[in-house]
Amino acid sequence: MHDNNKNAGAGGAIPRNSLSKGLSSRQITMISIGGVIGAGFFVGSASAIMAAGPAVLVSFGVAAVLVVLVMGMLGELATANPDSGSFSTYAQNALGRWAGFSIGWLYWWFYVLVIPLEAIVAADILGGWLGLPSMLIGVALIVALTFTNILSVKNFGTLEYWFSLIKVVTILAFIVLGLSAIAGLLPGSSARGLEHLWADGGFAPTGLPGMASALVLALFSFTGMEIVTIAAAESEDPRRNIHKAIRSVVWRMLIFYFGSIFVIVSLVAWNSPALANGSFQSALEAMNVPGAATIVQAVILVGVASTLNSAIFTASRMGYSLATRRDAPRSWAHTTQQGVPRVSVLFASAGALVLLVANYTLPQSVLVPLIATIGTIALVMYLVIAVSQVVLRKRAITRGEQLRVKFPLFPALSYLTIALIVAFLGLMAVVPGHQMELLVSSILTGGLIVVGCWLQYRDRSQAGSAAELRSPA
Repeated sequence: MHDNNKNAGAGGAIPRNSLSKGLSSRQITMISIGGVIGAGFFVGSASAIMAAGPAVLVSFGVAAVLVVLVMGMLGELATANPDSGSFSTYAQNALGRWAGFSIGWLYWWFYVLVIPLEAIVAADILGGWLGLPSMLIGVALIVALTFTNILSVKNFGTLEYWFSLIKVVTILAFIVLGLSAIAGLLPGSSARGLEHLWADGGFAPTGLPGMASALVLALFSFTGMEIVTIAAAESEDPRRNIHKAIRSVVWRMLIFYFGSIFVIVSLVAWNSPALANGSFQSALEAMNVPGAATIVQAVILVGVASTLNSAIFTASRMGYSLATRRDAPRSWAHTTQQGVPRVSVLFASAGALVLLVANYTLPQSVLVPLIATIGTIALVMYLVIAVSQVVLRKRAITRGEQLRVKFPLFPALSYLTIALIVAFLGLMAVVPGHQMELLVSSILTGGLIVVGCWLQYRDRSQAGSAAELRSPA
C-alpha cells in the first residue's frame, strides 16, 4: 500500500504527509453518487435519446452491465488493498511502473478536464441569472470549491453529502412524478401512458447504428463510480466502506438512470424538438410542471457544483498517490495538519483554471481535441482495472492468499469483461463523431506509456548499477 495514512486516526494526530481519515461511510457513498450525476446526466442524456429513441434503454442497459462488471473487479482489488491511487496503484503492482504512471496521469488529466467542463455549465446558468460574465463566475466557482477542498476532507465530505442528497431527492421526486403522469394520476399532464415507447417510429427507430451511438454516450454517463475506491482510503474502515459503498452505489445509480430515462422516453417523443432544451426540462413540461426550466436549471447547478467538487478531490488524490510513488512532483505528497494534500489540490485547480480561460479566449479548434480525450480515457481505465484484476487474482491464487471479496466466475467472467471493453473501443472507431476522440486519446496514452516505460527502464538500470557497486570485486 503506497498511502502513508495507515496510522492516521479520526481523533488523533495525523502523521506527516499522510491523508486524514475524516470521511464517514455515508459521505463516501454520496461522494460516489455525486461524482456520476453531473451535467452529462442532466443535459447529455437528451443526445442519447435523440440518437436511439426509446431503445436508449437497451443502450444504457448494456453499458450498465459493463460498468457493474468493472466495479465488481475493482471492488475485489480495493478491498484487498485500499489506496488513494486506486486502480493506478493496482496497475503498478500488476504490470509495472509504466502502467501505474500512465493510467494515473490519464486519470488526473480526465478530472482536470471535468472541472472546467462542469464549471462552464454552472457559469452559463448563473451568468444568465445574475447578468455577469460566465468566465468570471466559472473562475469564482473553481476557486471557492478549491478553498473548500483545502480546509479539510471532513468539510469537503459534508458539503458533498448535501450536494448529492439534493440531487438524489430531486431525481427520486422526478421519477415519482413521471410515473404518476404515465399512470394518468397527475392533473394537467399531457402524458399518453407508454405510447411514446413505440408510436414514433417504433422502439428502435434509428436501428442498430443509433443504439450504438447511444451506447457510447451511455457508457460515459456512468463514469465516476470508481471514486468510491479513492475516497474510502480516507475513512476509518476503508475495506468495509468500499465493499458497502460499491454495492449500494451500483444499484442506486441503476435506479436513478433507468428510472429517469424510462420516464423521459415515455413522456416525450424521441424526435420532439422539445428535447433540444434538455431531456429533464422537456419531461417536466410534458407533466405541465410550472417553472420547469428554472427548476431544471437549479438542479443542474447543484449537480455540476457537486461533480466539480468531487472532481477537484479526485484529481488531487490521484496526484498525491502519483507523488508518493515518485511519478509526480514530491510537493504534491505534502499534506497539511488536517491531512489534505494542499499542493496537489492547487495544481489540479490551476490546470482546470487554465483550461476554463482557454475555453473563453482561444479558438475551439484548440480546446475541442483536448476535451475529446475524456471518453476514451474512461474505457482505457476500465481495461486497466480488468487486466490488473486478472494478474493480481492469479498471483493471489498462486500465493494461497484469501481475498475478502472475490469477483465471481474467475477467470471466464474477467476475460469476458476484457473482451467487452475492447469491443467498446472498436465501436468508437466506427461510430460517427468518435474517431477524433479515439485518435487524440491514443496519442496521449501512447506518449504516457513511452514515458512510463522509460522510467521503469531507468529504475532497473539504477538498481543494476547499485547491485554491481555492492558486489565484491
